[in-house]
Amino acid sequence: MTSENIQEIELKDEMKSSYIDYAMSVVIGRAIPDVRDGLKPVHRRIIYAMADNNYFYNHPHVKSARIVGETMGKYHPHGDAAVYNSLVRMAQDFSLRYPLIHPQGNFGSIDGDLPAAMRYTEARLAQIANELIEDLDNETVDFQPNFDESLQEPIFLPAKLPNMLINGTKGIAVGMATSMPPHNLIEICNGIMATVDDPEISVEELMGIIKGPDFPTGGSITDTNGIYTAYTTGSGNLTLRGTAELETKGNKNSLIITEIPYLVNKTVLVESIAKLIKDGVLKDVRDLRDESDRNGMRVVIDLTKNAQPVIIKNILFKRT
Repeated sequence: MTSENIQEIELKDEMKSSYIDYAMSVVIGRAIPDVRDGLKPVHRRIIYAMADNNYFYNHPHVKSARIVGETMGKYHPHGDAAVYNSLVRMAQDFSLRYPLIHPQGNFGSIDGDLPAAMRYTEARLAQIANELIEDLDNETVDFQPNFDESLQEPIFLPAKLPNMLINGTKGIAVGMATSMPPHNLIEICNGIMATVDDPEISVEELMGIIKGPDFPTGGSITDTNGIYTAYTTGSGNLTLRGTAELETKGNKNSLIITEIPYLVNKTVLVESIAKLIKDGVLKDVRDLRDESDRNGMRVVIDLTKNAQPVIIKNILFKRT
């Protein structure tokens, strides 16, 4: 290379230009979902690859490794682990309010158990995912070349439902981030119809229809002011706590935890309660056990005869 081919440039100028390119690539291509279908590129490409291969809800499950390979080889030239983790999350009913993938096999658990390797698990599209892809063949969305320009892929999916609102999203990009809680599908659809009927509808009126976020693991929001602030300004804090109900059998009382805050690991929660009991912070407890099964969550805290359930619940809310 001769000196004639070398162009001198200030380092700060090159950094500014290159960093903008990098930031936009992360924002658009990796971390921030498209509001039109509520999906990040990796999720969109997984769903499109599955639809393109007819892995629909009324077809047999196929190996997850096959789905990952189709997605990587045709549309998403990144690591297989990242693609598989994205597939797994779309199948977890404790991660998504309305899972887009129907799983078969070990796809992890709310206890923090890792999913089985992709060569063991199987998947297909969930029925609700049909509402994202049904009109793909009707020229409803624009397509663009894939990474090597050998195929075409949709810029976004022709979603019939507001996926970003009902399933929420979370992403950290460069210079920006997003975090949106999930909502109830029926409430959101009723809110949309009310907005169509009255485009000037107020936030207060909408909140009469959409009560607030609806998390897949349940729980209750303790302060509705945070909901109002989030809906009016786009930014707000939500405090979510679990549900513990008093159960009486004969002369024995127990607190039954049936719901926990979103993204909380149940095993870690039980361990933290056990530590409170061991340290003497949580008194009047006879036994602690996890009776959760496929029918739902059930963490049992057996109380002594003299225990005051309200006080114990308040300690649990404050310390866990």
